[in-house]
Amino acid sequence: MAQHEETLRKLAIRDDAYVDSLVVDSGANRTASCLEQKTYALVQLGALVAVDAAPPSYLEMIDTARQDGATDDEIVGTLIAVMPAVGVARVVSAAPKLGLAVGYDVAAALEGTPPAPRAP
Repeated sequence: MAQHEETLRKLAIRDDAYVDSLVVDSGANRTASCLEQKTYALVQLGALVAVDAAPPSYLEMIDTARQDGATDDEIVGTLIAVMPAVGVARVVSAAPKLGLAVGYDVAAALEGTPPAPRAP
C-alpha cells in the first residue's frame, strides 16, 4: 500500500494512535506531512487564516516560517493563496493581524501615522 493511501485510510477511520501521535509530536507531524519545512510553515499559516486565529498565533507561526526561510513577501502571499478557499472576509480579517506579526501596522498606515521603527 502506498504511503498516501495508508495515511488516508488511517485518517478516515480516525486511527486514534496515529492521530494522537501527529497531534502530540510536531516533528512527527511535519515528517508525516511530506512537506519541506518552509512549505509546512506556510500551510500552517494558511490554516490560521482559515480559522480566524488570534494575533498571538500569527506571531509564533511567522517566527517559525522565517526560521524556515520564508520571506515576508511569501508570508503575506499566503493570504493571497488561501483567499479563494477561505474567502475574502477571512483574509481581510487576517491582514492586520498578520501585518502586526511581520512588523507592519496596517491600521496606523491607513490612518497616515508614520510607522514605528522595526526591531532588528
